[in-house]
Amino acid sequence: MTEEARQQCLAILEREHFDDICALEFGNPFQLLIATILSAQTTDVQVNKVTPALFAKFADAASLAALDPEQLEPYIRSIGFFRTKARNIVLACRALQQQYGGQVPDTLEQLIKLPGVGRKTANVVLSNAFGQDAIAVDTHVFRVSNRLGLARAKNVADTEVQLQTNIPQEKWSRAHHWLIWHGRRVCDARKPACDTCALRGCCDYILNQRVS
Repeated sequence: MTEEARQQCLAILEREHFDDICALEFGNPFQLLIATILSAQTTDVQVNKVTPALFAKFADAASLAALDPEQLEPYIRSIGFFRTKARNIVLACRALQQQYGGQVPDTLEQLIKLPGVGRKTANVVLSNAFGQDAIAVDTHVFRVSNRLGLARAKNVADTEVQLQTNIPQEKWSRAHHWLIWHGRRVCDARKPACDTCALRGCCDYILNQRVS
């Protein structure tokens, strides 16, 4: 992708998804951390159905840290991999209590040491809860950015590094949402709507199809 195409691509993404924000519903960093752990391989819509009752019962890290994972499972049973997530949430909350006074840390290095928290989850929290510049690479971001040509990577780690290079830092957090929502609404994994996509003039995936 040329620099001109890259700039055009980012401008169109911003125009098409200017108002799109994090789909997870949360009121503070703790709630976003828990919701993001729950969201792995589960839709944000399903997570948002579970978290109101969950947070009404367990409002902070201390209340969840006091549980055994089996006690948390009934509250998140409709979420995929709920047993593993219950264990990770309880262990993460115990770590928050023991190491950070019950508060969610605001650095990548600290967050990824918590059970159940990888770079994607950490970057979601840093970006949306703490307002830091970060790009969280989920399946949508990975797929869309590599199809467009904003990245040319075989894994999420390299995709994150390349996006950080190809997108101005002040746009990282917003671009993360642009790519997610474009993947959800237009650039479907199996049936991308290429014919009606606003990015069809600068997308490597479409241009390569035309050439072939």
